[in-house]
Amino acid sequence: MRKIGKNSIEFENVFLRATSTVAGPKESKGPLGKYFDVHFNDSHCGQENWEQAEIKMQQMAIDLVLEKAGLNIKNIDAMVGGDLNNQLAITNYALRAYDAPYLGVFAACSTCTESLIVASNLIDAGYGENVVTITSSHNSTSERQFRYPTEYGGQKPNSMTSTTTGAGSCIVSSVPSSIKIIRATLGKIVDPELSDSQDMGRTMAPAAASTLITHLQDFNITTDEYDLILTGDLSKYGSDIFEKIVNNVGIMRTDNFNDAGLMLYDIEKQHVFAGGSGCGCVTLVTLSYVINALRIGIYHKVLIIATGALMNPIMVAQNETIPAIAHAIALERSFE
Repeated sequence: MRKIGKNSIEFENVFLRATSTVAGPKESKGPLGKYFDVHFNDSHCGQENWEQAEIKMQQMAIDLVLEKAGLNIKNIDAMVGGDLNNQLAITNYALRAYDAPYLGVFAACSTCTESLIVASNLIDAGYGENVVTITSSHNSTSERQFRYPTEYGGQKPNSMTSTTTGAGSCIVSSVPSSIKIIRATLGKIVDPELSDSQDMGRTMAPAAASTLITHLQDFNITTDEYDLILTGDLSKYGSDIFEKIVNNVGIMRTDNFNDAGLMLYDIEKQHVFAGGSGCGCVTLVTLSYVINALRIGIYHKVLIIATGALMNPIMVAQNETIPAIAHAIALERSFE
């Protein structure tokens, strides 16, 4: 492990040993539904309330990833994860069931890649052999916390994105596997001075572009380095802004760009407005479809740029703007 340039890290011996995904009803019916491990037909997931449903999804994802790797919690050196709820409530309560050291992280929808970066640093620094990451979001727990009560039923604009109901877990390990974590770039706060809590895509686009530009500069590479550059979750309007920004600085190739918020749903047929968002969105797409494509050789190297709108409802009510951040991590198909 060594620092590269101003914001980046190059890893030496870090692998994805196993991944798991648990999806809600709308996500299961989307274009990528067949790639998810567990599907729920209702948003309560058999629980009394939405918070308990999200806790259950996290625990199911963790139990499944351990099973896939042939491990149990005694083999885990640490757990890293987070969600969108205040004080990381979901992750804190979910991880009560596991006897392992835990680091809670929050970067809004970019919590997925932040968790992977923290876990990769622990592994490459020699802290242990296996670190579990866990990330989730739930449409109903998120909506009533950040915008309106779910029961309110207010009209939503076309710029709105639909918070994903889903959870994903992976085991970051020093044990060689078919997928290697090779690089990461830490994002910085970028504030485009927007304040519309119902237009997260445009808010996060400049942060995603900033991180991509820094990543390319730090490693002295071009976008041709990757078969796929996946943002998450800019969705329809944010993706357009992102491509315009990077084109303006001379990054012209866009045929290898995509966005998790556009991949997870069929935005023409499903009621998701501009697309998907939330911690679970880029998590579900990355830990299912992208990982599968790497394993079977469709992709050989991908860059995941998860984006987060660091919105606080109280600050927005005080007419503050919404800062954003994006963290990137690169995955490569390796040969054991």
